[in-house]
Amino acid sequence: MAASFLKFHGKTINEKFLARITEALKNDGVIIIPTDTVYAFAANIQSNKAFERICRIKNIKPEKANFSFLCPDLRNISLFTKPFSTEVFRFMKNSLPGPYTFILNANSNVPAIFKSNKKTIGIRVPDNKIALAILEALENPLMVSSVYSNENNQEYLTDPDNILEKYGEIVDIIIDGGPGLFEPSTVIDCTGNDPSVVREGKGEV
Repeated sequence: MAASFLKFHGKTINEKFLARITEALKNDGVIIIPTDTVYAFAANIQSNKAFERICRIKNIKPEKANFSFLCPDLRNISLFTKPFSTEVFRFMKNSLPGPYTFILNANSNVPAIFKSNKKTIGIRVPDNKIALAILEALENPLMVSSVYSNENNQEYLTDPDNILEKYGEIVDIIIDGGPGLFEPSTVIDCTGNDPSVVREGKGEV
């Protein structure tokens, strides 16, 4: 069945569309959403079926999956992370929402979600009104993974129409939030004594 193609343009978030998106996510759906960087596959972190679907779509083994959690804010990240320093929290608070992924030590809830011995997790709070509206409506973080045009060279798909052409038959909903960016988030590892940049992206370092 072809994916629903929902356009979110302008300043108003369509409540009917949000209801459809939330229903899909609560029923093991896989959607594609805009963020403040690149477009991303997204699913409810409580859905094992959706997690496995994204792994199949991206042709990766579940135990090797390297998804991030998209959160509306920093209030509940302790549900998924081990304790970290006040300095790291301030650093994150000053940078988010924004185009950053922070790598933190995962607690036992994360391996339960990902079916692996994963010891770290990426946390994002996007500066994107569509993504934040979905998170607020769902009342749950999303697991996300970037949308590529080709897994071998990892070029990002930025045009919603091209995303629809490539993935329209294998996901449930594609959200057109306008052109995406070519540049991913900046990834900062906060699992050691001092934060270190793993990947330079849109976020300034």
